[in-house]
Amino acid sequence: MRILFDSKKKIFKEPFGTLSAGQECTLRIHIPQDVGTVKAECVLFADDGSDAVIVTMTLGKKEGAYDIFEGSFALDHPALYFYHFVIYKESGSFRLFKYGDNDTNMEAGDQWQLTCTPADFTTPDWAKGAVIYQVFPDRFHRQGDCDLTGKLQPYTVHQNWDEEVDWKPTEEGLVLNNDFYGGNFRGITQKMDYIASLGTTILYLNPISKSFSSHRYDTGDYKTPDPMLGTIEDFRQMCQTAHEYGIKVILDGVYSHTGSNSLYFNKEGTFDSLGAYNSQKSPYYSWYTFYKYPNSYHSWWDFDTLPTVKKLDPAFVDYIIAAEDSVVAYWLSQGCDGFRLDVADELPNEFMDMLKKRIRQIKPDALLLGEVWEDASNKEAYGVRRRYFVDGTLDSVMNYPFRTAILNFLKGFDDGQALSNTVMTILENYPPQVAACNMNLLGTHDTARILTALVDDFDGSREEKAQRHLPHDLKELALARFYLASVLQYTLPGSASLYYADEAGMEGYKDPFNRRTYPWGRENPMLLQHFRQLGHLKKLPALRWGDTEFLTAENGKVAIRRRYQDETVTVYINHSPEDWEISGDMVLYSKLLSVTAPNRLTLQSMGFAIIQE
Repeated sequence: MRILFDSKKKIFKEPFGTLSAGQECTLRIHIPQDVGTVKAECVLFADDGSDAVIVTMTLGKKEGAYDIFEGSFALDHPALYFYHFVIYKESGSFRLFKYGDNDTNMEAGDQWQLTCTPADFTTPDWAKGAVIYQVFPDRFHRQGDCDLTGKLQPYTVHQNWDEEVDWKPTEEGLVLNNDFYGGNFRGITQKMDYIASLGTTILYLNPISKSFSSHRYDTGDYKTPDPMLGTIEDFRQMCQTAHEYGIKVILDGVYSHTGSNSLYFNKEGTFDSLGAYNSQKSPYYSWYTFYKYPNSYHSWWDFDTLPTVKKLDPAFVDYIIAAEDSVVAYWLSQGCDGFRLDVADELPNEFMDMLKKRIRQIKPDALLLGEVWEDASNKEAYGVRRRYFVDGTLDSVMNYPFRTAILNFLKGFDDGQALSNTVMTILENYPPQVAACNMNLLGTHDTARILTALVDDFDGSREEKAQRHLPHDLKELALARFYLASVLQYTLPGSASLYYADEAGMEGYKDPFNRRTYPWGRENPMLLQHFRQLGHLKKLPALRWGDTEFLTAENGKVAIRRRYQDETVTVYINHSPEDWEISGDMVLYSKLLSVTAPNRLTLQSMGFAIIQE
């Protein structure tokens, strides 16, 4: 018999998941009686080096062949904790560690994790269980023409909206990303009714500031919209229209680097400013790290067009955050409701803490969302543990772990158990107010289109990728998997994030082939209707805020119960090759489901059912 402890189950740890400072927690460990235990302790070590916490656990009751030792405690110091147990017998003691996902092991293994957050850490209610629509501005929709005076040169504009993106490098081997289609603010405004029809409550835009490239992550002027997108008045109108539809607007905050062709660096001499590259007397010189002035400098991932900035340089902090007319203050005043932080793990904890406090000072319910690809609760980057949650800094993160787990499940690399373990681990490690806001994504500007990713891992040249499209049989398989993937995405806790044109059936590999223009008039109508239905269902309280329990997660069959107050919704996903007999009366939405008897249903292979109890 083994010693039993599973931190994800309330019979062993209550409450489930993270703690806030001062909140009481009770641990129960089930020890076989023949071990002869006289006492047990839980030893918690704070990751920041503060004193360990030792919790004495005493015998509470007996259950069958087990003695149940119990101890309660509260943590006053917000931090990331790791813990193990010490079991004392008459003849000595031994330590107990975590083994695998839910087992224990003597003297070897991992420690359990426990996050303690500030007691006053809150996240915006409007971001909990939301539907996010992500737009790559140049490629979504074009309405009218824009005054291109001041547009950074050189650039080309596609005359045909449906032309292939420019992917060929220059003679020097450079990919300039300077081809544009003219998508603009007025185009987004004109399509706001369409965006709203998908159940959207948050519109997330990739960078919009004046920049050289079409992706605009090489910021040229933080406070000026790119002329190709339109004027600041166009931006305000877009935000106003979004708000009239009940849609919040969040912008990409790119604060780890600027463009070399920028007001601040001005390597190309384009701007009427004294950039850091032009003179060491530049007001922006202290922002950058020069190894040998001016041509040798620190740049983002060695791209010399993206010089990195010293995030804690007082002049940079003042310009982006602290000044009355700072970058974040400016865009909040123009109508945006928050920011998604590009490469959040490259921003110091102190920088993000200052930024969070400033945007909340200006707009008390502003959202701060971070780009993090791993488990953000214990993320380490550049030798530093990130304090996203223990400092109450990030309200939400991009939930790539869910994406990976869903893909692995639907591509047959997992029978459902790993999906369940990933979901429950994230829910255990993230504060519930963050988990409810998580950006649950299947596709983004940094990943292959989800239809392609679900069936094709081809890693050939750009030329091959430009010409490669899914054959009919693979596309049918991709669509079948996409239906299941999107149901999981919309019904798991967090906010479902839809990358523009995925709902239309767009396919394509990574950048630049995941950034093609929206295929207006050529959408997959069934898929589009599917996402409208999911967007409608996401408004159910159980799917926005409910607790989560996996009823089944094996052999390709997954059943997830979401419960909030007196509302319960159960989601069934059948990725097995056989029919699945399930029960339920009130079917909200389904595919490949048939009624076989009263309260008895048959879910066919590759089918799903969302049932309200």
